[in-house]
Amino acid sequence: MSEEFRVLGMSVPRIAILNGLVLSAWGAIAYFIQSSDPPSITALIPAFMGLPMLILGFLSERNPANRHHFMHACMVVSLIMALGGARVVLGGMSWLAIVSHLLLLQVGVSFTIVGVMSFRHARLQRESLVTG
Repeated sequence: MSEEFRVLGMSVPRIAILNGLVLSAWGAIAYFIQSSDPPSITALIPAFMGLPMLILGFLSERNPANRHHFMHACMVVSLIMALGGARVVLGGMSWLAIVSHLLLLQVGVSFTIVGVMSFRHARLQRESLVTG
């Protein structure tokens, strides 16, 4: 079994960084392209969710000894994203809000799945060291 869990050649902290960058960029774009005057701060919600994921991903790469703590915190953020993004099924939103909710839902669910797979990989690795 390989030492570090990877998905598409990327480590989980790298995936967190990439997701955080995408969400932060989309939040900024959504804020500036919205048609309301003055702009609504709620357009920045993807950035508010992406920034902690980005920071936790960087901290995880910089401090491998505490990686599991940072990745558990990142999982909490991704679960909140998935729950918040699921609001898209209620409808009655602008196209910008729909895209933001779908992005939050996709990132939240996919990162949660990757995180669970990673935690399972780590547990199996620990068990193989004990028995092996």
